[in-house]
Amino acid sequence: MKHIAVLTSGGDAPGMNAAIRAVTRSALDQDMTVYGVRQGWQGLVDGQFRQLSARDVGGIIQVGGTFLGSARSAEFRQESGRSKALRNLAQRGIDGVVVIGGNGSQTGSYMLSQLGIHVVGIASTIDNDLLGTDISIGCDTAINVTLEAIDHLRTTGSSHNRAFLVETMGRDCGYLAIMAGLAGGAEVISTPEFEVPASEIAQRLRAAYERGKTHAIVVIAEGVKENSTKILSYFDADKQRTGFELRTTTLGHVVRGAPPSAFDRILATRLGVNAVKALANGDTGVVVGWQKNEVTLTPLPDIVGRIKPVDTELLELARILAK
Repeated sequence: MKHIAVLTSGGDAPGMNAAIRAVTRSALDQDMTVYGVRQGWQGLVDGQFRQLSARDVGGIIQVGGTFLGSARSAEFRQESGRSKALRNLAQRGIDGVVVIGGNGSQTGSYMLSQLGIHVVGIASTIDNDLLGTDISIGCDTAINVTLEAIDHLRTTGSSHNRAFLVETMGRDCGYLAIMAGLAGGAEVISTPEFEVPASEIAQRLRAAYERGKTHAIVVIAEGVKENSTKILSYFDADKQRTGFELRTTTLGHVVRGAPPSAFDRILATRLGVNAVKALANGDTGVVVGWQKNEVTLTPLPDIVGRIKPVDTELLELARILAK
């Protein structure tokens, strides 16, 4: 294999740049030509290719997001769009493609692999809902950003005898909320998989208040039906429900825009290097992940259309420790 391309797709995640760097430099070390594809799958359709040198990826390991850009592409889902992508790859003699992203991105990887292209995916999403890896690039950083916000809110909450509803990202997966809430000692964690109704949140907060707590934290995943706005409206109807004065904080995209943690930089580097090794060894149609403290390759058909479930024991642990 002499010519490969690398692209990032879907939501950006801290550590994507570190993965691009690792893919580029490890491929160059094997005398491969590396092309970066701008704007994800749409760039593959539009022919937005840029040849990368070792210097092009210098100074980006500590930068969040992706310097190649990321975009979803409705056109790539169509046969005509995929035909354009194939022509663009063929014109440059590209033998293999590395795709850095989450579930939607790896669905695209599978579609491309079905057309005969050598494809290797790299697990990267703050949601950590991708099968084939215990932890995905960007998740550790997102947890720490959420946790830092919880710690700050706990401090000010204690000063004013307040409870905070903290809404964090994660789409339809509650992993980020669970881990940050557990590490931050949250009194309540509500996720799409195990949503806590507003009435029960009120009961738990009231119980915390009556136990003498000076503050309380409720962590809410963005995919729940009753989001922080609806819960606050429920409490406003009767301000005595909880005992605490209540405030909300929606973290939004700040969660995924931070510089990557040391863990994410190292994880991205290891997965990037092994993605190139997989291509060189002919192990394609797979996602490179991290399972049981080692790099693994999982066939794309085993991943596409499936979501990794969250660990229910963590929610029970958080409930017990909040008492």
